[in-house]
Amino acid sequence: MTELELLAPARNADIGIAAIDCGADAVYIAGPSFGARQDAGNSIEDIRRLCDYAHKFGVRIFLTLNTILYDSELPEAERLLREAAEAGVDAVIAQDLAVFEILRSAQKDIEAHASTQCAIRTPEQARFYESLGASRIVLERQLSLDQIRAIREAVSCEIEFFVHGALCVCYSGQCYMSEAVAGRSANRGACVQACRSLYDLEDASGKVLVKNKALLSLKDFNLIERLSDLAEAGVCSFKIEGRLKNISYVRNTVRAYSKALDTLVAANPGKYRRASFGRVEGGFTPDLGKTFNRGYTELFLDGRRGKWSSMDAPKSVGEEIGTVTSIRAGITVRLDSPETTLRNGDGFTFTPKGGGEIRGFRGDVCEGNQIICKEVPGLYVGARLRRNLSAAFEKDIEANLPVRRILVSVALRISRAEAAASASTVSLRFAPYPGKCSPAEDLPPAGVEATSYHLTVTAESEDGKTVEFEVDAGSQAATNKERMEAMLKTQIEKASGIYSFTLASLDVQTPDGSLPFMSASALNGIRREAAQRLEQSSCGNRPFASLRVTEESAPVPETIDYKSNISNSIARETLRRLGAKDIEDAFELTHRKGAELMRTKYCVRHELGLCMKGPLYLVNNGKRYRLDFHCAECEMTVSKEY
Repeated sequence: MTELELLAPARNADIGIAAIDCGADAVYIAGPSFGARQDAGNSIEDIRRLCDYAHKFGVRIFLTLNTILYDSELPEAERLLREAAEAGVDAVIAQDLAVFEILRSAQKDIEAHASTQCAIRTPEQARFYESLGASRIVLERQLSLDQIRAIREAVSCEIEFFVHGALCVCYSGQCYMSEAVAGRSANRGACVQACRSLYDLEDASGKVLVKNKALLSLKDFNLIERLSDLAEAGVCSFKIEGRLKNISYVRNTVRAYSKALDTLVAANPGKYRRASFGRVEGGFTPDLGKTFNRGYTELFLDGRRGKWSSMDAPKSVGEEIGTVTSIRAGITVRLDSPETTLRNGDGFTFTPKGGGEIRGFRGDVCEGNQIICKEVPGLYVGARLRRNLSAAFEKDIEANLPVRRILVSVALRISRAEAAASASTVSLRFAPYPGKCSPAEDLPPAGVEATSYHLTVTAESEDGKTVEFEVDAGSQAATNKERMEAMLKTQIEKASGIYSFTLASLDVQTPDGSLPFMSASALNGIRREAAQRLEQSSCGNRPFASLRVTEESAPVPETIDYKSNISNSIARETLRRLGAKDIEDAFELTHRKGAELMRTKYCVRHELGLCMKGPLYLVNNGKRYRLDFHCAECEMTVSKEY
């Protein structure tokens, strides 16, 4: 049976816990350093806290150590890997070859995953990282289902693929635009997001074809309707982007995709199952249209170009709600749907006349189709208004949280004996009705000798943990057996802590078939005791997919260029050991002139419908970047013009 994993981002431990509560099977998070998002670091203490919570549900925690490393940083990276293993981290997501070598030599109980920063998009690249010891490879996002299938057939390790969130315009890990523009390396976690900047587009003669648009900005990924296709192609981990996103975004996206995966699993019994334990119940209704997005795309999944650009809206767009009809005593909007309700504090966006970067404002008072707020520069009658922040939806997410609980099956065996309770018997004695007299019908009949009832409680959780204990149930028999049976079921089948109990069987072994009379508080105590004992047992964590052990190394080219991002001695020695001879240093070390700064499936000419030959140029603050179009490979490259 194939396990399907929903992998959620976490900027910090609290967001990671929220993701788990909403249905994540795994969480990826940065440690104190070396994560590809510099502003998302966390202490080892917080990582340990997240691991402790996650492992209760069999949820795995992955540490992002996916920047390239310099020689001076290798000792610190090695220390961080050691501390991560001790904190309970299950795997490290890595880009630098040095990390794979350190993990291999240390032989720690921690897996290595090849990051999407490795730009894996061919079977050969996939085999290379598998040969380094990667138990999982995270594929490049600009791939088709056919390409994913080909990679699946070439390797035995797990395959992870992004399904939602922001998209890099170029192949991940091979973007040098930020370093070239601002001296801040994307491969070092300091990307300035040059792809979201505004550019003019010029032809070779200097004629301006497009002015002041975010020509390299892509829409956001959304593959929630394609999970079945991806699973059939061999993907087992479905990854949500967003380690800089807030808790509301993570809760909403995780809940939406978790429900979608549950539907997929339910439709394929015996074929798929979720990779962690626990059922998520209740809470808000997710809506991907109401969370941060630049519009959505499925990118190259079907092997065809589409309209992928968000050049008019490189920031969060929001859902279209209507058209501005008046700007006098407030803003009047002709709403597209009578079901749309505006609320105080809603956030709105619009595109200025003539294009340019979208603008936003907040509605202080919203009533009907009227918005009262401060003056909004650039807003005009006829503007299409979008809502990128729904105050009501945000309030619902915060106030109406789902609950995740592990299912527990309980078997009760009831016997009666004259002997005293054994030493292992749990003392859970309660008066039938504390503070009150027992109803006459529940008192033992006159002349009936009081004997001791014993309950043997066996509780088995869905993750394979089993606890068994005995309870002294006292000597009073219930005169209304049917009522007592109903009460047993009602009180046992409740939740305690992270566990949700079901009474699977009731085995009555008393000579006369009688049941002990037990109060609701006594039965609640039994349930809580079972929960406490289960909590003290280790979760039956499902192992990673078995990795083929091989001494054979994947071949490497003799010449390695700067796009392999080699920045330290361990990485160089690794490649030399595998047969490389001429190894060029990373772009960050050389700033080689004429270097290709980006390579992408995205094509500006196709996006704008420009039928012309020759290069085009992006212009920003007097700097020119050349666009070349490689139609045979269906790729576009960006390089700096010196």
